[in-house]
Amino acid sequence: MDEFYQWLGFSKSKKIRLAVMDMWKAFHHLTLKPEHAPHAAILFDKFHVLRHLGEALDTVRKTEYARLTGRGRRFINGQKYTLLSHRVTLTTDGRWHLKVLLKATKRLDTAYLLKEEFGQLWDYEREGWARRFFKNWRAALKWQRLKPYQKFAEMIDRPWDGIAAYGKPEHKVALGFVEGLTNKIRVIQRRSSGLRDEEYLRRNVLTCMLDPI
Repeated sequence: MDEFYQWLGFSKSKKIRLAVMDMWKAFHHLTLKPEHAPHAAILFDKFHVLRHLGEALDTVRKTEYARLTGRGRRFINGQKYTLLSHRVTLTTDGRWHLKVLLKATKRLDTAYLLKEEFGQLWDYEREGWARRFFKNWRAALKWQRLKPYQKFAEMIDRPWDGIAAYGKPEHKVALGFVEGLTNKIRVIQRRSSGLRDEEYLRRNVLTCMLDPI
């Protein structure tokens, strides 16, 4: 990241108004250095935030699997991706598995509902409303004995500015193209078993989405 800002130069870097990134502190601090992009608003990538919540949910699933015995335990095994999926995106068979799974343990049922409710955070258009929703969501954890969720809430609360940025209409950016391009670059590198020639990689990236001649 430091090399990127040096390559870009301060005259261009200071014009950056929005920086979308993972929640790693180093990205945050490096971007806001006076010689980099000090005027940029920080926006945490929604999918990285939700990935951390998904990991918390899976930790609850593993804990419940270790705690239960008999049929309840059997229903939990192998259902990681059923829990991580939204109910509306599941097939009929997937919804049946989810229903049986959530009946097996009350704690896992609560964890799943909290995960689904958290998605409302991205719909608010004012930072104050989003903050109020998050405080209520976090308060609901108090008596649930879900330590992975409590750790997730603490992680979100500390760098709140990267979450609050979603409330501004000008920050509603589509990241699908960036994610797709990143995946294409990974495929190019994997097919080549690694590339040492930077210019060759650059040409491959620039031409990977052109129509075939």
